[in-house]
Amino acid sequence: MHQPRRRDRRLARRVPPERVRRQSSQLTAAGADVVLVGYFSAKQKDFEALMTSAAAELAARGARVIVHIVQRRGVSDGGVQKMGLPYSSRTLLSYGKVREVAQACDQAKADAVIFVASLTERQQRVLTAMLGRPAVSLSDILAAD
Repeated sequence: MHQPRRRDRRLARRVPPERVRRQSSQLTAAGADVVLVGYFSAKQKDFEALMTSAAAELAARGARVIVHIVQRRGVSDGGVQKMGLPYSSRTLLSYGKVREVAQACDQAKADAVIFVASLTERQQRVLTAMLGRPAVSLSDILAAD
């Protein structure tokens, strides 16, 4: 007769994942051609000044900002209730804006993409894979120097 299947009660041996090294430690801003990406809610009216100051910070560290791209939340869709939230928890941006950033990076032959907003490690991994170049936040670059 058939014996019931026994579950293996031992805990699976998992190799702890190697800690993901932050891309900012590998990326030096000096001499790099970068695409600067800003993510702002519609409530934030001074986003152009923030983008300009971020570009100045990068230029002071030797990076050349080739392209500026801005994603505004709550301007066209999503409504007022969602203005503070990212479009996507994986990429921060909408899918169309990620494609636009990737196309701009390919055309400009950029070395990296720098986000004015802070990114989680998961967002860094996903965006780096989608864009084909390191994606880091400005705060990581400033902290590394």
